[in-house]
Amino acid sequence: MEDKNFRGHAAMLGACITFGLLAPVSKSLFGTGLVSAYALTMMRMGGGAVVFWIASLFTRREHVPPRDLLLFFFASLLGIVLNQGTYVLGVSKTSPIDASVVTTTTPIFVMVIAALYLREPITGKKILGVVVGAAGALLLILSGAHLVSGRTGSGSVSGDLLCLFAQLSFATYFVVFKKLISRYSPVTLMKWMFLYATACCLPFGYSDLKAVGWAELGWADYAQIAYVVLGATFLAYLLMPIGQKNLRPTVASSYNYVQPLVATLVAVSLGMDTFGWLKGVAVLLVFAGVYIVTISKSRAQLEAEAGRGSASR
Repeated sequence: MEDKNFRGHAAMLGACITFGLLAPVSKSLFGTGLVSAYALTMMRMGGGAVVFWIASLFTRREHVPPRDLLLFFFASLLGIVLNQGTYVLGVSKTSPIDASVVTTTTPIFVMVIAALYLREPITGKKILGVVVGAAGALLLILSGAHLVSGRTGSGSVSGDLLCLFAQLSFATYFVVFKKLISRYSPVTLMKWMFLYATACCLPFGYSDLKAVGWAELGWADYAQIAYVVLGATFLAYLLMPIGQKNLRPTVASSYNYVQPLVATLVAVSLGMDTFGWLKGVAVLLVFAGVYIVTISKSRAQLEAEAGRGSASR
């Protein structure tokens, strides 16, 4: 059990570190004026599908019944199409730090959805975590409202809200499809999900992908595109199901707090963003909310404590 937990923690840590670099790398590509948000989304989905299908040639083939193939489609809509599409579009409208800090709301969404879907109890500690975390996210979004003046690194309300919707979509996928994720290897799961995602988004993103100024891109731009496809897509989505299989949804999703740390260090060091006291307060509130939610007890723990209490009587 300890070995499984270690694998789960290591996998989620690795996935969230690679995700954390996505916002500043994407923002850098958008800054060239040659790659749009929709074009980059198509690169992620199409590139992810190609790489995962190639990887499947070197792994054990798993039989997937028609019912699960249909479930893969709906999982793809929530976990990739809506999540990646709205997130990349949000990043194109807001600052890298805003986009990454908003991602830390995922554990809060996971907790609420788990309560509704899995009947996990909502304790006072969980409610406190939701309130504190939501206050941080709201402060972050509103602080971006007065920054939309064309300055470098400024945020926007619409961009932050798009990133927030991406987290809600992903949190729903995280909870609702946990059993499906546990039945298959990451490669089998993701090769179908990315194939479906590519088919869904191709009609909307093909024109943007075709309009990319490939000849004008430099080697550094191609390196960043390679990172988006191989790192923030293939590697991250290869590791993430391992964490989902071995950890509770709330615990696994709590690793999202790594993303703003990574993104902030990179964005500030490259001069792509600024970090003022208001953003600092927002970060602290979101982190506090995530921490409180993470240390709250699960339904199994509460039932076990209730059982010991009744036995002692």
